[in-house]
Amino acid sequence: MIDKLSQILPPDGVKILLTLFLCFLIGLEREEHRSTAEGGPRYGFGGVRTFPLIGLIGYSMSLLSGGQLLPLTVGFAVIGAFLWQSYRHKLEVYNEAGVTTEMSGLVTYVIGALVSREQFWIATTIAILSILLLELKDFLESLTTKIPAAEIFTFTKFLFLTFVILPIVPDKDYGPYALNPFKAWLIVVAISGVSYGSYLLEKWARGKGGVRLAAFLGGAYSSTFTTLVMAKQARNAKTPHGYAGAILIASGVMYFRFLILIGLFNVQLAQRILWPFLVLGAIGVGGGWLWSGLPDGGGTGAEVGYSTKNPLELGSALLLAVVFVAMLVAMNYSLIHLGRVGIYGLAALTGLAPVDPFIMGLTQTAGKLTPMGLAAGAVVVASASNNFAKAFIALCFADPKTGRQSVALLLGLTALGLLPLIWVVR
Repeated sequence: MIDKLSQILPPDGVKILLTLFLCFLIGLEREEHRSTAEGGPRYGFGGVRTFPLIGLIGYSMSLLSGGQLLPLTVGFAVIGAFLWQSYRHKLEVYNEAGVTTEMSGLVTYVIGALVSREQFWIATTIAILSILLLELKDFLESLTTKIPAAEIFTFTKFLFLTFVILPIVPDKDYGPYALNPFKAWLIVVAISGVSYGSYLLEKWARGKGGVRLAAFLGGAYSSTFTTLVMAKQARNAKTPHGYAGAILIASGVMYFRFLILIGLFNVQLAQRILWPFLVLGAIGVGGGWLWSGLPDGGGTGAEVGYSTKNPLELGSALLLAVVFVAMLVAMNYSLIHLGRVGIYGLAALTGLAPVDPFIMGLTQTAGKLTPMGLAAGAVVVASASNNFAKAFIALCFADPKTGRQSVALLLGLTALGLLPLIWVVR
């Protein structure tokens, strides 16, 4: 659009029109806000005329200053001084006075300067975002009452793991097993991200969907943890079909979760196990959904729920990184000294505990130190072993009926989960 206008108008004419348009939008929003304020119109700095004028001043100062920043900065300071006087007046007149309009004036000055320097996309983006922030005032302020401080802290920890720690971790191989700290922490971030996404969905869906939805989201977080929590809650629920089916749902979702995590780091390995894991996941989720709907004497188990724990504890992230590195060392040692039997034995053993570090370690060695077929087979064995471990957990912590049903369902899924060995190891 700007290119077409430049064919009709001089280049500076196009810039002036864009400046007027963007700044007029901000002034229009401020004018509307002032006229609809509670208690009738209140004093406010500027509107549909003042804001375009500020933008034109910013445009002119940028044009006159050339490549120098000092004149442009002086102009910014002068505009800021006028805005400060406006804010002082509001403080004298009203008990409560916001500074949003004055900040919008400073933004308007910057938009004019950006347009003058042909930063059209940046200027337009800043203008649109400013209007959105101004218009969404009520919604944004309501978030302070809707989002607990603990959840804000949790999100901050995720940002810390991703954008503070990850960029400073060295991306370099160390030792005889080529251990890469950056890749190790990247995998920690990926696992934490998937778990955190499930955690947020579970928080949002609390009280909706009952145990089925909780199992689905919990399986994306950690099917082992979900099995433990649901087995304990099943003791008092008296709905064995509901909870046994939910535990199977969580184990089915585990296969989808592994596919996503593996696909992020080793597409070839994910392709090797794609169809078997899709089928196993569908059997687990579909079978668990049907089983949980069967009637029980105590009620319908599909109507209850559970809560996950915070998945972003920094100590847990560090422990996950250490376990991942240990798994890489153990896999390389087993492959060199014990061969295929050692890898499969390690897969079976690690499946009895949280299996993510072992499987994610395979994504780093598959197709390199570990043959692709062997890596795919190890993923299959570890997943099946993890289902076997969850059957034992359910038997120990659930009530007898739920425990027996869960064992039957999970052992069935374990047996089916080993069948892909016929295809994937070739």
